[in-house]
Amino acid sequence: MLSVVLCTMWIVGCSNGPVNEESFATISLNPDSAYEQTFEDLPLGELYNFNLKLAQADQSWVTFWVEGYQYGEQAEPFRLTELSYGKSPDPVVEGSMGFGIINAQDKKKLLFMYAPEVSSVPHEIGELLTADGVRGTSWDYAIGEEEVALAPGETKLLGVYRQVEQSFRTYDYQDQEDLERMIQDDKTVLLLKVKIEVL
Repeated sequence: MLSVVLCTMWIVGCSNGPVNEESFATISLNPDSAYEQTFEDLPLGELYNFNLKLAQADQSWVTFWVEGYQYGEQAEPFRLTELSYGKSPDPVVEGSMGFGIINAQDKKKLLFMYAPEVSSVPHEIGELLTADGVRGTSWDYAIGEEEVALAPGETKLLGVYRQVEQSFRTYDYQDQEDLERMIQDDKTVLLLKVKIEVL
């Protein structure tokens, strides 16, 4: 049975001021960080690393998760790992946020997530990412190099991990129809998503 890690950080503190949607939150790639360099040097596996800035962190709640699919069907559980946190005592919070896949012993895979001031413990996900029948694997960022603004309540796709049994096709990760085709075509698909809500 697949494990789900839900790490929730409750912080007392509240602001009743209005939310400025234009500067609410931004996220950008941070591929040259020490986190990714460590994964590459060792090598440990794959890592998606971002820089997240919350301009109104005292009014925000962040949910950061990974959805799993295999042979076109939702994995069980559907959310393989998840972080949920918010209501910082500080109005502005900025730092690294990411998701990693660790290559453990016996060809097992471990998942973990982290964000400013919170993280999950690496945990096993059973047989979902086995290499049986896999001819290729890819991990891609779903956003470009430019900083992306996140609106309150918006769900944003940040990264895609794929295992294929035939050959790779190119898909537009920000197009829902293309995503659905990819999920049907590939053996295994993991989608890394984030949503930031106003409290």
